[in-house]
This record gives sequence, structure tokens and C-alpha cells, in this order.
Amino acid sequence: MTSRNAVPVYTNPILNADWPDPDAVQVRGFYYLIASSFNRVPGLPVLRSRNLVDWEHAGHALPHLPQCSHYSLVRHGGGVWAPSLRYHDGRFWIFYPDPDHGIFVLSAEKAEGPWTEPHLLYPGRGLIDPCPLWDDDGQAYLVHGWAHSRVGVKNRLTVHRMSPDASRLLDHGTHVINGADLPGYTTLEGPKFYKRDGWYWIFAPAGGVATGWQSVFRSRSPFGPYEGRRVLEQGDTAVNGPHQGAWVTSPRGEDWFLHFQDRGPYGRVVHLQPMGWDDDGWPWMGARASDGGPGTPVSSHPYPAGTSPKDAAPPASDDFSTATLGPQWHWQANPEHGWAHQCGGGHLVLRPKANDPVNLRELPNVLGQILPGTPSTFTTSLELQDVPLGTRAGVVVLGQKYAWLGIVRTSEGYVLGSGTGGDGPHEQAPGRRIVLPGSRIELQIRTDGTPRSTFAWRTGPGEPWEVQGWNFEVVEGRWIGAELGIFATSPLGSQEGGSVIVGPVRVDTAPVRRATAPQLAAATT
Repeated sequence: MTSRNAVPVYTNPILNADWPDPDAVQVRGFYYLIASSFNRVPGLPVLRSRNLVDWEHAGHALPHLPQCSHYSLVRHGGGVWAPSLRYHDGRFWIFYPDPDHGIFVLSAEKAEGPWTEPHLLYPGRGLIDPCPLWDDDGQAYLVHGWAHSRVGVKNRLTVHRMSPDASRLLDHGTHVINGADLPGYTTLEGPKFYKRDGWYWIFAPAGGVATGWQSVFRSRSPFGPYEGRRVLEQGDTAVNGPHQGAWVTSPRGEDWFLHFQDRGPYGRVVHLQPMGWDDDGWPWMGARASDGGPGTPVSSHPYPAGTSPKDAAPPASDDFSTATLGPQWHWQANPEHGWAHQCGGGHLVLRPKANDPVNLRELPNVLGQILPGTPSTFTTSLELQDVPLGTRAGVVVLGQKYAWLGIVRTSEGYVLGSGTGGDGPHEQAPGRRIVLPGSRIELQIRTDGTPRSTFAWRTGPGEPWEVQGWNFEVVEGRWIGAELGIFATSPLGSQEGGSVIVGPVRVDTAPVRRATAPQLAAATT
């Protein structure tokens, strides 16, 4: 029996799927979180929470990527890198980098939107991870990092003066922190700019996505000199690379730190750490070290004071009962009109595009969603209607390698199709070619905790599932986790026409258990 004094405890990760490079703010008791979206469209997902633990989808800030023709093709590893979210002068502001084009700014009165069109604040290659700071005296600044893959420079942070309306930069920038000058520092990036008690603070990760740590730096001037400390690292925990995220203060004055952990095929999952300030003015995060060194990630902790669990989570299943696609879905590039049509009658209509590149990694009209971080089952149905010969449609596990199972229209009728591929131009066909009795098929992707996916199919409800005799080792994408998706495509040069009718999508995941802790334990944490 649960004690009357017990308080709810959350378990990390609080977002157990690919929500990379999170940043967050608290405004009037609501928390808002954004994440990188890279080549996925729509981009810049916005989440909302009342307790910092249980999040719901609130929209997207970026319905399409600028440079529309450039992003009409799949640009793996391009697009929206680590963004920052701020609330200033009655508006929400997002600053995001595109490493091939520059730093963009957009704003909105409400985090749910509508958002302004992106403004190119700072054109150029290799400019990443921007974050603004509006000072008490009305001055404004911008800090950013550098991408070695684009300009051959990294491991340094640069600060600019910025116009208060974020329309332009006012100088050429000052390099304020150089990781090469700090013992052991590599890949210093992802800065977040704050001010507290007269100190300018830059929270920045270093050491690499999968293996790094969280550092903080402070100075009496935005342009330095800065002194720094490591405040969070893996230690003896299983949480590799605990870094890059957001300092958030609750309405009750509690401080918290959101950060990611790179879980490979599952992407960058989000953890929540308690945070506070020592008498010497430096922050601590996570489980405090007895020797005063960096903290380590907590696996569980009481909810923020004054909050309780909410029945909220970003959606995965979709019964297609609304007139528009649900927020869990994204394309691999800027979509064209007509790729999908949703009638709100419990199904989705995909229009096969006559652009089949064979390799599904290059297919822009794969409709995907992020892979859950726990074992899952993805189930749907597909029916081909009046499509050209050679049209194929199916479900896919998509990363830098991929596997699919589906239905193909051939001269001999409808057949079961399958394939695996990667960066090369050709696919392997691991499954048997089976002639189907009709144009409809039900499909299932079963992903375990390895993660390894198996595929199954049947021709109608009530029939036993036919499990394919091959497994697929799931791998991550370029800077993102793997995806579960649906596609429909016709051979290049064929006359476009027909439809693929997608039935409701059901995504079942392993349940998450909530614990409780005595009130005294919460008070002494």
C-alpha cells in the first residue's frame, strides 16, 4: 500500500526517443521544449509540459525548410542543427543553425504558433549552435559554435553583439573560449547563454556526442575572460555523454537541467537532472559528488515541487481521424503538394511518386516517425488502388541502413516485396517472393531492446501473422536515431497515378512504471 506521504518519482530518460539537442524555457507555469530536426519536415518540434517530466506535442515551428529547392532532395545530416529557445519582450524566439547556410531566427507570440518565417541573421557555412542573450541594459548578444565538417574549425565559442530585435549582428565576433586551450577538451559546442547575479554564464558540452560531459563557464563580461568547470559527467553510471541542454527554473524557484544521452539507433533521449548553486556561486547538477567534483546523472528523482504525473506523451499511434497529419509524422525533405491526403475517415491516402531511386534513403516521400526507446510494435495496413506496374509500398526501418516489407504490383499480380540497403545504389532482397491474393496487406514491425527488428505480414484481420525469417540490426541515421516509416513509390518514368490507402497505425510500447518515494527522501535530495 502506498504511503499517504509518498511523492511521485520520475525515471530517466523522461523522453525515451530521439529528441536531440533540447532547449527549454518556463513561461507562466508552462514549460516548452524544442529539439533539432535536421532534414525532417516539418521541423523544430515544440513540446509542452506542466511538470518538466510528462510532455505533449504542441506543434512545429518550421513547416518547411528554407532554400526549398535545396531541400527538395534528402540532405542527410543537414537542415536544423541544435536550436535555442528563449522568451523575451512578450515573444518566444528560436535561433537555429543550418550548417550549410547560416543562422536563422523566428519568433511567435505563442509557442504553439504561428511562427514567423525564418530570418537569415548570419549567412555562412559552419556556423552552429546559436543562443541569444538579452541583457538587463537592453543590449543583446549571440554566442555560437563551429562545425569542423563545413569549415575545418571547431572546439571554440564566439560571441557577437546583436541588435535587440535580432535582425542583424553588430560586429564580426570575438572568440571567447577556445577548447584547445583547455586540457582534455575536444568538440566544445552547443553553448547556452545566461546571466545570473552579475555573471555571464555559458553552459556548453564538450568531448563529443556519445562520450562528452557538461561544462559551465562564467565571466563578468560577455566577451570574457571566462573561467570554467565540469559539472556533469557519466561517472559510474550507464548514462554516456550526459550533456547539452537547458537550465530551467520552476515557478517555485527550483533549478533543473535537461540534457540528452546518445543511445545510437534510439537517438538522443532526454534526461532531467536536479540542479542548484553552491556557496561559491557555481552550479551543481545530478547526484552530487562527495569530493566536490562533477555530478553524475540520476536514474530517478522526485517530481518538481508542486507538480504531479500527467497522462501526457508525444503521440505515436494515429487513427487518421483528423483532416491533417498528426504531429508525430515527418517527411525526409520538403514535401510536394499531394504526397498525402487525409480524409479524416480512418485512413490516409498516399500518392506514389514516380521517382523510385531503389535506395529508400534517397526517397524524400518516406513518411516517418521516431523509433521508441523501448521495445515496440508498429502495425498498419496498405492497399494499392490503380497504381502503375512496379509500384511498391511498405513499412520501413530507416537509418544509415534500412529494411522494408510491403506489397508490389507486378505483371503477375500483387506480390510480397522486401529489401535491405544502405548508402549504396542497390538493395538486397532477404525475403521470399510470394504472390498475394489481392491488393491489400497488413504489416508489422517488431523491434526489441537490442534493437533488432523483425517483420510480419498477413492478408486480413484474424489471420495468423507470417513472420519473416530474417532479422534486421537497426542502426542510427546521420546525427539522428532510426525511424519507422511508410512509403509509396513508382518506377522512374512511369505515369503517376493511383493511390495507396494506409489504415490506422498502432504503435505499442513497453509500459513505463512510476515509483514513489517518502516525503523525507524528497526533502533531503
